[in-house]
Formats: sequence, structure tokens, C-alpha cells
Amino acid sequence: MCPHCRAFITTDDRVCPYCNEKVGPRAIDRHEPGAILGLIPHARYTTIIILVINFGMYLATLALSGGDDAAFNQALNALGAKNGFLILRYHQWWRLVTAGFLHGGLTHILMNSWVLFDLGAQVEEVYGTNRMIVFYFVSTVCGFYASTLWNPLVPSVGASAGIFGLIGAMIALGVRHRSALGDHIRALYTRWAIYGLIFGLLPFFRIDNAAHLGGLAAGFCTGYVAGLPRIASGVNETLWRILSFVCLGITALCFLEMYLWFSAQR
Repeated sequence: MCPHCRAFITTDDRVCPYCNEKVGPRAIDRHEPGAILGLIPHARYTTIIILVINFGMYLATLALSGGDDAAFNQALNALGAKNGFLILRYHQWWRLVTAGFLHGGLTHILMNSWVLFDLGAQVEEVYGTNRMIVFYFVSTVCGFYASTLWNPLVPSVGASAGIFGLIGAMIALGVRHRSALGDHIRALYTRWAIYGLIFGLLPFFRIDNAAHLGGLAAGFCTGYVAGLPRIASGVNETLWRILSFVCLGITALCFLEMYLWFSAQR
């Protein structure tokens, strides 16, 4: 329906054929815009970018290792795996970020990608892109810092610290919003967290539960403080936008540090 003359028009009309006034996009198109470049859904844009970086780093690790297991572990260390000795002794704090984009094998990256693909979209839809970026960054850093303190001698990689942070943020949503829906959200994602932590106790998987717990706690705390998005032009939303840019900037700086260190070792 034309908002000016109230005549019925087609969804393809950009100018009303009756009153010749321009017609804006439908409300559903504003709230659910089409896919970016016709390929990437808006709800998964940030998630897809993270997945692309993860797979790019995995391919780089394979290329450096040549398919050899021992060389693969060396390549992970060269590309920024969590290494407690280098972090605590030589202050290579950038590894707390880069470790979250590396994976120890095909099964590892496929399982994390499977969870992140859906979970990332859910968090981004509820909290918005800016908050999700902050959650993921803070959870990754805190998760690998907890891992460094708990078991500094064992190297660790993977997106699961950030993933548990997103789970923590969804649990915080259920805790803050006291309602039947909030109770359901809290119960659902609490089960996710419990299943993930139990899975990490299985002896034949080398899973870093310290990173999971650190990421879960960080995600819950930041999610509880963040709350849900308000008016886009508000001061609170501007703050979260700035924080997300800071997180992206620090991430880029960490990758630069990794590149400089990697180049110096060659």
C-alpha cells in the first residue's frame, strides 16, 4: 500500500503509479535485508567473516607444515598458538588473540565451525554486531589467559573460547530477563555449556577446558553488562560501536605482531 495515497501497488514499484510519490522499502525489508553480495545473510555476516579467517589460517598452517604432524604443531606455534612460556616470559600477549583463529586439525575446525555458524547468528540477531564482536574478542582473550595461567606448558588453539563466550552471553540474557522466554533461553544455553564442558573431560580429546571456562565467564559478564541494543543513535550504542572498533583494531595489531615475529623466525 502506498504510504501517501493508500492505493494498492506492487512490491516492485519504487514510484507510486497513482500519486507519483517515491515509495521506500517495506518494513520487512528494512528489518530483514537481503544477503550481502547475494551470498552472505546479514544475520551471519560477522560469523562468516570469522569462519573465513579461521579457514584461511588453517590452510596457511597446512601449507607451512606440508602435511607432517610434527611440522603442523610447529606451524601452529609460528602462527600464534597459545604458548605459556612465550606469553609469560617474552610477553607475546598477541597470542591470546591469534590462538582463537587457529585449529589443530580438520575435525577440530569443522566442529567449531558447525557450532559457531548457528550460535554466532543467534547472538548477532539478539545483541547486534557490535556487542557480538566485543563478546567474542573478550572471551577469546580471557579464555586463553585462563588457559595460560592454568596450564602454561601445554599449547592450545581454537575458536571454542570465543564460542563459549557467546554461550555465556546468551545465558546472561536469560538471567537478566526474568520471564518464561528468559528461563527457556537460560536453560537451553546452560545445557549447551554443560555438554561442551563434559565433552572436554573425555580423555581421548585434548580439549582445553580452562579456555572454555574462562571464555564462558567472560562472555557471561560482558553479556550481563551489555544488555540489549537500544536506539541506534543513543550514547550507549555509540559506546559499544567504539568498543567493537577497538577490538577489531587490537585484533589487527595482534596479527601484525604475529607476522613480524613469524618473519623474524624465517
